[in-house]
Amino acid sequence: MALRVNFNYEAASTHTAILRNEREMNKSLLRLSTGMRILDASDDAAGLFIADQLSIVAAGLERGNQNIQTGISSLRIAENAAGQIFDRLRAIYSRALSAANDINDPNARASLQQEINNLVDAIQKIGTDTEYNGIKLLDGSFTNKYIHYGPRMNQTVLVSIGDVRAQSLGAYMVTGSGNVYSGATALPTTNTDFTVDANEYLQVAGQYVVGGTSGYGPGLVDAATVAKNINNNPTLQSMGIEATATNRSVANTFTSLVTYNNASGASVTLNFYVGSSTTPVFSISGLNETTTLQQLVDAINSQASASGAPITASIDNGRLVLKTTNGETIAVEATVTGATFGANGSVTVNLDQILQGAQAQQVTANGSSVYAVKVGQLNIAGTDSFSVSISTGLGGLGITSTTPTFKNLYTISVMDNTGAEQALLIVKKAQQKVDKVRAQIGAVMNNLQSIFDAQKTALDNTQEAENVIRNTDYAQEMSSFTKLQIKMQASMAMLAQANQLPQMVLQLLR
Repeated sequence: MALRVNFNYEAASTHTAILRNEREMNKSLLRLSTGMRILDASDDAAGLFIADQLSIVAAGLERGNQNIQTGISSLRIAENAAGQIFDRLRAIYSRALSAANDINDPNARASLQQEINNLVDAIQKIGTDTEYNGIKLLDGSFTNKYIHYGPRMNQTVLVSIGDVRAQSLGAYMVTGSGNVYSGATALPTTNTDFTVDANEYLQVAGQYVVGGTSGYGPGLVDAATVAKNINNNPTLQSMGIEATATNRSVANTFTSLVTYNNASGASVTLNFYVGSSTTPVFSISGLNETTTLQQLVDAINSQASASGAPITASIDNGRLVLKTTNGETIAVEATVTGATFGANGSVTVNLDQILQGAQAQQVTANGSSVYAVKVGQLNIAGTDSFSVSISTGLGGLGITSTTPTFKNLYTISVMDNTGAEQALLIVKKAQQKVDKVRAQIGAVMNNLQSIFDAQKTALDNTQEAENVIRNTDYAQEMSSFTKLQIKMQASMAMLAQANQLPQMVLQLLR
């Protein structure tokens, strides 16, 4: 063994080990005291990078969920306010139903109108004033707004809320007044404004409801058939477009079915056409100048009931009233027989006393016929604007403008039956629009809630993934710390032994 006193290699090596153990022990103490496994980049460079990226994602998920919660809160305010608007629309609908009853006198209608006006004003205020943090929600300005939900760019949900103020709620309407025709011939079945001929059509929002693929071809122009085709069209249904048809005829005061001009003894047969059919649905014969209005009404109702025709007759202050169930076209063809004609004699069939708006027509020979046609009124309504295209030959519908007119809640007037009936359609479309807005809000809320739930799970898992990399495993670290303590104690003991080695030189110097 070589003995030297100027350099104690064993003591120096032991000291180096002590320093290394001290460094590792100090780091272990810091890990135990801070709970962090990675104290600086030198501990785990790759792990630090991954953990930092995970922490960014976790922070983004947490902030995104907070964004979702504020978004849901604002949407809940909007949906509840829209629900209040719907409740008031339902109240307006109820008042309009009451006003549609002609038992109401002008004072009652005025009271109902005032109630409706107050409800409309309340709807306007709710639509105008509803807000979240100063942001208007229901006035139409809350469109194309983004709720950022995720930790990365462009992770957004687009939100738009429609305008549900009173001025923006109502119906886009195209109206056909329904025209009346009469002539001194048998009822024409082709080439007139009140017949559907080849290549004639009516399209609503690009969908054929007359001609084309509609299945409604040759026949009389019939508002009821048009309305049925519109209401049964799935595409139009999905667009919120519907139609109604009405046909009520109040003829001139009844005096006599026929009037003679140097003629006598006529017998009249009335053929009634109802709807689009060019074949009479029932006939009444043996009528003459002595036939009373009550007899005519009884005969019409009896024959209509027997044939299942959707038409009823009644009397209103000495006038014949004809009404069809669904707004079907009413056509009457009168044939004169058995008359005795003098020089220049004629028999006038008073069609104006049978059908509202018709003209009395003359015949000068037995077997001659005259006719009158009244097409029903057609209303096509939608929650949003739509297109209408019609061929010129369908003039019987009385559609003078194919551009929908928007009638909002402020246009409602229930001062007469016509206005009250139209109000029902306007309010119905307004309700549908509000419900559509509420459904859209609800769908977004459900979407956001689903995203929130998914991101909460993702946040928990991301934080756990970061925890595995960044944070101290105390069981493992305490085991390591204990080991380092023992090594430190052993190193100190061995340093003491190494320091004793140079003293052996003194044995040689004695």
